Amino acid sequence: MAKKQKQALLHSSISHFRKNQLVFSLRAVIVLLVAVIFVVKREFWTPDTLFLILLVIFVAFGQTRSFLVRFVPLIALLLVYDSFRSIADDLNKNVHYFEMIVADRTLFGGVLPTVYLQEKWWNGHLQWYDFYFYSLYTAHFLLPVLLAVILWKLRPFLYWRYVSALVLLSFAAFITYVLFPAAPPWLASDKGFIEPIHRISSDIWMAMGVTNFSEVYSKLSPNLVAAVPSLHSAYPLLFTLFLVRAFGFRRMGWLIIYPVSMWIGVVYLGEHYVIDAILGAMYALAAYFIANLIFDWMNSRQLTKH
Repeated sequence: MAKKQKQALLHSSISHFRKNQLVFSLRAVIVLLVAVIFVVKREFWTPDTLFLILLVIFVAFGQTRSFLVRFVPLIALLLVYDSFRSIADDLNKNVHYFEMIVADRTLFGGVLPTVYLQEKWWNGHLQWYDFYFYSLYTAHFLLPVLLAVILWKLRPFLYWRYVSALVLLSFAAFITYVLFPAAPPWLASDKGFIEPIHRISSDIWMAMGVTNFSEVYSKLSPNLVAAVPSLHSAYPLLFTLFLVRAFGFRRMGWLIIYPVSMWIGVVYLGEHYVIDAILGAMYALAAYFIANLIFDWMNSRQLTKH
């Protein structure tokens, strides 16, 4: 009996495929084209660009409305945050250079970790680990949207918790940038406040031939003094926390490699001090627990009403 059921299911699947072969082929071609573009074009994919690409994919799969309902608010909030971040340094010109230097020297016996790591690892030529660290660094701009897709499709009950935590984290960082504009190590080095360090990301950028084809992000001026807290250190920890909750520690515990690699990378690349990374991790933990507490409270109120 089981064998007959399997055969019937197989015949049904083949019949369904034949009837919908054109639709299936169209979807396959679209996904393949996206994959080819991703591999061939050396361009910097930002959330607004990724949104348009994902929109094309989900339109092809007949999920346009569901995608737009969830992702228009997310992308809009990310764009609002980035536009705010780009003007944060105009709202407060009192840039802090020395507090982070003092903190790192205090934590590491007078040694700056960025200087130490570059003395050990940077020899004037790009190595494989430079590309590893910088790949993680640039993934910072894409993973918020990709993780949102994963949670939406596989763990929908966590989707709005994740979006809320991400927005809370980002805007808490923005407020800090306004109140406490902080220079990264490479800028302090340019000013002569610390030992000479090399901004390795510039070498990698040129070596990879990366350009930015984003229509929106290219018009936003970067904030060069948004080092405290390090969102490049905060986002990976937030992502890891949600993935562990979504799929369990046994399956996802290994992902701790991601935030740890990012913390080492941003210091080595000269983009952040260790204290920036520590504060970024603390902000991520706070955003994660606050967002979950709020949703747990809302759920408990709904249960008491019923």
